[in-house]
Amino acid sequence: MVFIPGIPPGKPPAKLARQIFIAFRRLALFIALFVTTPATVLATETSQASEPISGQILTEKMAIDKAVSTNPNLAQMQARYEALKEIPSQQGTLPDPVLSLNAMNLPSNTFHVGQEPMTQMQIGVSQAFPFPGKLALKEAASEFDAQAAGYSVDETRLRLINNVKRSWWQLFYLDRALDTVESNQALLRNFIQVAQTKYEVGDGLQQDVLLAQLELSKLLDRKIQLKAIRQSQVIQLNVLMDSPANTRIILPKTVSENMATIADQEILYRRAEAVRPLLEKTRKHISAAQSRLDLAEKNYYPDFKVGVAYGDRRGDNPMAQGGSRSDLLSLMFSVNLPIHTDRKQSRAVQQRSFELAQNRYALQDKQGTVRADISLAATNYQRAQEQFALFKQGIIPLARQTVSSMLAGYQVNQVDFLNLIRSQVTLFNYQLQYWQALTEANQALAQLAAAVGEENIYE
Repeated sequence: MVFIPGIPPGKPPAKLARQIFIAFRRLALFIALFVTTPATVLATETSQASEPISGQILTEKMAIDKAVSTNPNLAQMQARYEALKEIPSQQGTLPDPVLSLNAMNLPSNTFHVGQEPMTQMQIGVSQAFPFPGKLALKEAASEFDAQAAGYSVDETRLRLINNVKRSWWQLFYLDRALDTVESNQALLRNFIQVAQTKYEVGDGLQQDVLLAQLELSKLLDRKIQLKAIRQSQVIQLNVLMDSPANTRIILPKTVSENMATIADQEILYRRAEAVRPLLEKTRKHISAAQSRLDLAEKNYYPDFKVGVAYGDRRGDNPMAQGGSRSDLLSLMFSVNLPIHTDRKQSRAVQQRSFELAQNRYALQDKQGTVRADISLAATNYQRAQEQFALFKQGIIPLARQTVSSMLAGYQVNQVDFLNLIRSQVTLFNYQLQYWQALTEANQALAQLAAAVGEENIYE
């Protein structure tokens, strides 16, 4: 008689054959679990998958370069700056001289130029001269306005680069989230197959199969949502790069995960004071407002106008008066009289004084805002950096070990299927938080560089 371990002797042949079949099914099931499942459960979060075969990969630097060279809003600000640069020389130049042609004292009965001795055909030229210093102040104010516009271009460029970086990293996170969803989908399909097999051989529960299918459906829903969010992010990034909204974007699958140490906040404050375009722009506005205040005070003084005219006369005087009529030369000098100073010049001085105060307060406000932005970005970076290290070195390795332990326990019926599923779902969420922490850290660095005004934000 053949003796098989675990099967009592004396069993009827039909029952014996069924138990042999079940034993072999269990053995095949456990071998399949050990061979196929751990490779998926222990998949690394560093996403070492191969690069896409087709399509150009858009790196962060490539996205920035394209946006800076093609963004229409930045081009608009540059055109405005170029236009304002043409104004100072216009403001600092004297008004155009005035040429005059006059027919003076024509007799209305004959319109004959030689009839009356007062008649003359006159040509003249006159020139207005603002009070000394006014033109220089007008030119200086316009020059400061142009310089402020130049800093506006730099500030717009900083904001654009910051937006591109943040959008690029958000898109990178969505790609990694989709990869994580797909790997967990494959794992749950294996779980469904395992639970189905155990149920068929009478060693499992149907609710285990239904639970795994439910979790798989949740992942499918999550994938649909992530794909929609990714497409919206692609549209935003394409707009920043002035590309068609439906242009396909492929990002690299691996990036540097090194976390640099940023400089102390006080050092970053000082750097921002020296280089942040927003602050320099406001300082130029203060200088322009000061020049306009000085100009308003100069308006208490009059402007001048000088001219010369030559009058040609025709006809002859009586012989007693010398014969032919001589031509006439006229010299002119005029000055405006600022007699409404209380209602005009003084009011203008008050206006310009308030404008100067306004710009000074604006500088104080922007300095406080810049410092707050630096502190906030630095705090966000430190938090994301610490979270990233915690997920990478502590939480995720422990979650992997938990899944492996749960899987081993499930295979010998010491752990129920619900706990195995829960442990895998927990690992899945930690994987997403891992990539979220990396993304937020790099977005905080982008925000910090924009707040300081330069890329030199490290120790």
